[in-house]
Amino acid sequence: MAKITAAEVNKLRKSTGAGMMDCKKALVEADGDFDKAIEVLRKKGQKVAAKRADRESAEGAAIAKVNNDNTKGVIISLNCETDFVAKNDDFVKMANSFADIALTVSSKEELLKADYNGISVEEKLTEQTGVIGEKIEIGAFKTLEAPFVGSYIHAGNKIAVITGLSKQTEGAEEAAKNVSMQAAAMNPIALNEEGVDQETIDKEVEIAKDTLRQEGKPEDMLDKIAKGKIQRYFKDNTLVNQAFIKDGKQSVADYVKSVDSDLTVVGFERVALGE
Repeated sequence: MAKITAAEVNKLRKSTGAGMMDCKKALVEADGDFDKAIEVLRKKGQKVAAKRADRESAEGAAIAKVNNDNTKGVIISLNCETDFVAKNDDFVKMANSFADIALTVSSKEELLKADYNGISVEEKLTEQTGVIGEKIEIGAFKTLEAPFVGSYIHAGNKIAVITGLSKQTEGAEEAAKNVSMQAAAMNPIALNEEGVDQETIDKEVEIAKDTLRQEGKPEDMLDKIAKGKIQRYFKDNTLVNQAFIKDGKQSVADYVKSVDSDLTVVGFERVALGE
């Protein structure tokens, strides 16, 4: 049997993030072969992953990244089971590394197959499930391309937003961040009226009419009053029509135009853990 040194154990620990005893046991099982020891740890991860497959992974880190020329943004969530793991520096660092890779692909499936230090992202997730002892998985994956893309991550990595603007201009970075903060705080259902599906509109109209009937309003007035209530619904629930949280006297659309008269919000993506 090969003699296992502390240096070899430490090297394996740094490579995989596994505990010292797990690394030593893996090296003993692999008779000192470093690559086989990594394989031993991965197999352990597969067993743990299989046992925890039905566990809920509602905690984690939502990470937003934007490319160097601010034309593409991505949000991923790296999900786990407990807040304790989600706050671990190594976990957050790994989430950021995955988000960097996510900028180079176009789907979650591509991300899972992408290279991560010689293994796939999916294999790394399995490995870390064994190391940490919790279900670890990629949850959300959202991308956005626009003439200018900015981002915002809420404290604790619980909410991440990317926002697209119609052009690159002076002040665009701050504007995109402010609009992203708006979306994080106010959780709009769509960019504007056109983005709200008809089923939602019909449901809100019926709710408004029922409320008006209970208030004793005449039936022939319901449609007219309900239309006014729908406009209020759009104002409260669509991003560009919402009152700007930093200045409630203007809408988000008006705020963006105050930065540049030709500037508009063209899209946004939002990820919140547990929603």
